[in-house]
Amino acid sequence: MSTYTAVTPDDLRAMLDAIGVASVDELFDRQIPAAVRLGRPLDLPAGMAEQDVYAHLADLAAKNTSAEDEISFLGAGMYDHYVPAVIDMLMGRSEFLTPYTPYQPEVSQGNLQVMFEYQTAISELTALPVSNASVYEGPSAVASAGYLAKLANGRERFVVSAGLHPHSLDTLRTYVAGFGATIDVIALRDGVTDPEAWAAAMGDDVGAIFVQQPNVLGALEDVEALMSVKPEGTVGIAAYDPIPLGIVKPPGECGVDVCVGEGQPLGNRLDFGGPSFGFFAATEAYIRRMPGRIAGETTDVDGKRGWVLTLQTREQHIRREKATSNICTAQALNALGGVVYLAWLGRRGIVELGELLLQRTHYAREALTAIDGVEALHDQPVVREFAVRLDADVDAVVARCAAEGVNPGVPLKRLGLDADGLLVAITERRSRADIDRLAEVLQAAVAAERQVVAV
Repeated sequence: MSTYTAVTPDDLRAMLDAIGVASVDELFDRQIPAAVRLGRPLDLPAGMAEQDVYAHLADLAAKNTSAEDEISFLGAGMYDHYVPAVIDMLMGRSEFLTPYTPYQPEVSQGNLQVMFEYQTAISELTALPVSNASVYEGPSAVASAGYLAKLANGRERFVVSAGLHPHSLDTLRTYVAGFGATIDVIALRDGVTDPEAWAAAMGDDVGAIFVQQPNVLGALEDVEALMSVKPEGTVGIAAYDPIPLGIVKPPGECGVDVCVGEGQPLGNRLDFGGPSFGFFAATEAYIRRMPGRIAGETTDVDGKRGWVLTLQTREQHIRREKATSNICTAQALNALGGVVYLAWLGRRGIVELGELLLQRTHYAREALTAIDGVEALHDQPVVREFAVRLDADVDAVVARCAAEGVNPGVPLKRLGLDADGLLVAITERRSRADIDRLAEVLQAAVAAERQVVAV
């Protein structure tokens, strides 16, 4: 222990004597069951000198390819949107960058106001009356919504559309293993949730239903119709991409009880996968079951406007075993980037952005499906992402495109989907010229791979 802390052997002996144990091992033996202990040293290589570590990390970093180094059509939940300079400027200010949890409202008015404004923006975006002050990211928001449903009605069967992102489904499965729920996955038909199979899966034992808009294949679901068949008392949960909310019907108008999603597209960079934030909005019926915290508006003793933490349902130090979440720190700084981005766009700007993506996605879909050996995986309406099937080795095609400086999209099999194709995503950073370049490179790559097979 003294290698890593200021505790000397004498200090350690005094502490052990004070609590009545003979050794640190005895302390662990008393507290941690043998069944959950490893029972052997960690299988780790020997340590390296500092300069060797630096060289090793530099070599690893050199293997990365950023979105600035290629024309990227990657998506599937994380998107290469433009991040305006005002976001970096505000997120870099010390009053936002360095503070921790605002337990003392008298010295945390700025952070609390940010949370309040963020909640207001998310509520307006989703048309739901209550939003929390963010959670970690999209998949854990989905899983937390499942736990909310379990607390709300006690039912232990969840019905999930196969259009839910596989990362969200995996996270939900991990959570439900802890509280005993089961998951029924309803397959897609023609790119969207099979409505007949969905309706047939409903029953009084269903605690929650889960859909995604747009779904993992980029298709727009009829969320209102899917929610309309949920049994009484069942919690309707929908995971939304926040950017298309400028042009699609919001969840609050579709019968959704809880709307969650990945906040990265809202002013957060890709940053090799994180961090980002998850948004979480709901009807008022579930306000006390929501994870995280809720900032509220109030007045001080002088009658001036101020902000406080109204609800802290997550706080173990307050609720202990009754806490509804084990989240210890929300992604408040990343949520700040989200609310600044929404304010920067404005009410009209998010509509214009959605319309721009709609037009460019249509153009890209038409351009790619005109290529011999490329066809649409489905014909459903799409907003910013679409799936295509390739009549060629997908990984080989991706490698050929990458060699030309273009990343054509996410292979569907990497998402656990049973299809030989790509999920192609469009942002405002992908111009018409970029799309034409993608079509040119993809056409050559598919033709070359088909030629290899023919030979």
